[in-house]
Amino acid sequence: MQLHHLRVHRSDENLAREGQLAWKIAEVAVDPVEVTQEVTEMVINRFIDNAAVATASLARGPVVAARSQAAAHPVSTGGAGSSVFGLAERHSPEWAAWANGVAVRELDYHDTFLAAEYSHPGDNIPPILAVAQHLGCDGQALVRGVVTGYEIQVDLVRAISLHKHKIDHVAHLGPSAAAGIGTMLGLPTETIFQAIGQALHTTTATRQSRKGEISSWKAHAPAFAGKMAVEAVDRAMRGQTSPTPIYEGEDGVIAWLLDGPDAAYEVPLPARGESKAGILDTYTKEHSAEYQAQALIDLARRFHENHPELRDGRRVDAVVIHTSHHTHNVIGSGANDPQKYDPTASRETLDHSIPYIFTVALQDGEWHHERSYAPERAGRPDTVALWQRVTTAEDAEWTRRYHSTDPAEKAFGGRVEITLDDGTRIVDEIAVADAHPLGARPFGREQYLTKFRTLADGVLEQAETERFLELVQRLPQLTPAELGGLSLMPRAGLFDHIATPKGLF
Repeated sequence: MQLHHLRVHRSDENLAREGQLAWKIAEVAVDPVEVTQEVTEMVINRFIDNAAVATASLARGPVVAARSQAAAHPVSTGGAGSSVFGLAERHSPEWAAWANGVAVRELDYHDTFLAAEYSHPGDNIPPILAVAQHLGCDGQALVRGVVTGYEIQVDLVRAISLHKHKIDHVAHLGPSAAAGIGTMLGLPTETIFQAIGQALHTTTATRQSRKGEISSWKAHAPAFAGKMAVEAVDRAMRGQTSPTPIYEGEDGVIAWLLDGPDAAYEVPLPARGESKAGILDTYTKEHSAEYQAQALIDLARRFHENHPELRDGRRVDAVVIHTSHHTHNVIGSGANDPQKYDPTASRETLDHSIPYIFTVALQDGEWHHERSYAPERAGRPDTVALWQRVTTAEDAEWTRRYHSTDPAEKAFGGRVEITLDDGTRIVDEIAVADAHPLGARPFGREQYLTKFRTLADGVLEQAETERFLELVQRLPQLTPAELGGLSLMPRAGLFDHIATPKGLF
């Protein structure tokens, strides 16, 4: 990897395009380096993972609304259109990216990468796939595009913190998806450069979408970034330009949205000819909850199994989760969000409440994407009573391990101390989730297939499940015609009880 030094430049410095981060990213996108077999296999895993969680969310309100919007936009000129999960006919690619992006993100159940910033790199797949289907790309080109999308997002997340300044993490997704589309289509550096600038400019928003009473927009935010990336590429291909320099300008993103005019970053990017392997550093979820909750759910299950006296909570005086700054301040009691302790809170809020999640996993010995969030489950009196006694505390060592660049010690868990009514203390800790590559039960192809089949049960006919899984595992060999089959049709009657919401379109 090569480090790109990034800082703010005054307008009179006339920073050359070749020295701008957006140009450096575009150069990575046009580099024709071969994709390794290991990376290709992980791309297939992530297509399966995305489709699994999209399947489970097809009948949920935000997904229904986004799908109805896409249904109002027929195939645009210039291509064959794109598939939308749950619809038989094709639609305009930017709206397919939108609808499928919401479906993938709604349950907060797909892959993650955490470093200076947070991200779900699988959000790159819906917009890149939509463009591939519309323009008739083959599977090999699609894989190359997705590999670039993952690489750029991972590299930006390693170097540039957005959340520190309350900017939502999808600001790294617009540029990465635009770069991935550029790779797939074989666009010139100049065109990709302009698309990256436009995509970034239109996708910077505040993190209020993940604070307090969390709304359905949480699922829509990355889909919006993907849609903007598609539109940015379209405009750039037509010769339209972007704000320049978008990152480094004295009125640009760094100077006014991030660390200010004196800021400097070192952004790692692959050297020319170097393999784009960022996807191998990402990890998926076994449980439908924010990633920092994954390991703690596994630890709660361990407590449930080894200490049955904890399950009803009557003997528990206090539970303190010692963990990283992020876990404490974003999904823990350090956020100071009363909604995180509210039994009537939205699902989106509860999946960002580690006090709630740990309590339910401790009592039930499991975590389920529907049952664990049901209103009657959240409102159970013994759960509410125990939940109010669960707090988090920032621990400097867990924060250090969270930010470590050494994969062997990087950690997303914590130490849990439970105090009983007689003063007895029960203490245990966990560094990474069981499904993490370094965890107790790392995810491989078999686990991705199982996750898909489990989430598809009752939603897809078995024949549709097996059709999709057979097709997606041949991803690099797929013809343009076959690529259109990378979609999902639910069983007959699944949507019969769902009213289609009405809007402008």
